[in-house]
Amino acid sequence: MGINKSVVRLATAQALAGANSTVVFATGAIIGNSLAPSASLATVPISVFVVGMALGTLPSGMLVRRYGRKASFMAGNASGCLMGLLAALALFLGSFPLFCLAMLFGGAYASVVQSFRFAATECVGPADKPKAMSYVLAGGVLAGVVGARLINVTMNAWAPYAYAVTYLGAAAVAVLSAVVLRGVRFERQPDRPEDGGRPAREVLRQPQLLVAMFCGVVTYMMMNFLMTSAPLAMELCGIARIHANHGIEMHVIAMYAPSFFTGRLIARFGGAAMVMTGLVLTALSAVAAMSGITVQHFWLCLVLLGVGWNFGYLGASAMVLKCHTQAEGPRVQSINDFVVFGTMAVGSFLSGSLLNAFGWGSVSALVLAPLCAAAASLVWLHRSSRFSPSTAQESSEGSESAG
Repeated sequence: MGINKSVVRLATAQALAGANSTVVFATGAIIGNSLAPSASLATVPISVFVVGMALGTLPSGMLVRRYGRKASFMAGNASGCLMGLLAALALFLGSFPLFCLAMLFGGAYASVVQSFRFAATECVGPADKPKAMSYVLAGGVLAGVVGARLINVTMNAWAPYAYAVTYLGAAAVAVLSAVVLRGVRFERQPDRPEDGGRPAREVLRQPQLLVAMFCGVVTYMMMNFLMTSAPLAMELCGIARIHANHGIEMHVIAMYAPSFFTGRLIARFGGAAMVMTGLVLTALSAVAAMSGITVQHFWLCLVLLGVGWNFGYLGASAMVLKCHTQAEGPRVQSINDFVVFGTMAVGSFLSGSLLNAFGWGSVSALVLAPLCAAAASLVWLHRSSRFSPSTAQESSEGSESAG
């Protein structure tokens, strides 16, 4: 795949928007711990962020169907800017509810950003779709660096209100992302709803789609479960915040750096094989977390967690692409993301109270059972005679007509 300017713009926007998410995940639980009335509520802001992701997916898909991708992009960036401004105001006022409201808008922004990987497939030909998705997520490599540097430079810039300037910077980054996205061009706009497509109920009966959604849920939920808890767990273990920030930076880089070659691996081995690899790596990250509470143990956990998420999430996304036609794409993709992020919110809400009650080791151990269930679903799909190859091929051909 040659250099496609629109894919480059989407990758750049992914880096900028991902920096905002890095800020949230690195600071949300720490700020929550200082503002919340109870320590058990420390991770609620990040949980609200995840709820915002879930709530934003279906409206985002509706905007795409009615007005096109760019309308959805601009709505997302407006939400990101509002998040930064409201969060800074919340820190100035010391308001926990206002900070949580800011996180809701931040999650809505992140839900739009998640659609960038699907938008990239509409900028290239059929053969380049997996690579386009990977390249866009690869832009997130810079997100870890930019986000961590933004935090380290600004977190004490206004001493009485730690992180207030950080969130003002996040608002500015969202504006810059909007400028970048204005230049994206699509080879072909998504078909209008009246152009056809199967009913959603029929599409959702496909075993491959159901397994892909389940694996996406487990991959993202378990990653968020551990990542949400890690910065606060490090602080509770007496580890300096600068090391926690660096750990999140390495985690975000590990989430996106494999994207430079994940698309090629998917094209060669298939999405299901990549999902299975991601599940194994995520399990290894949990084992690393249970093995000790030194800085090195936390960092190893976060790096393995990031790579596992990349393989699992991109692999599951590739499986989803093979289950819908062009006309069905925006609707099926938004439903998939709604299910993934909606379920992920459950784990995010539980992480803070579980960490407070049982400790980091127990929180880490809890991820193993869902990972085994997701792996079992992949084995079942591989062996199941209920899955019709002809249906998959037809859906895949329909999906590949996009762009």
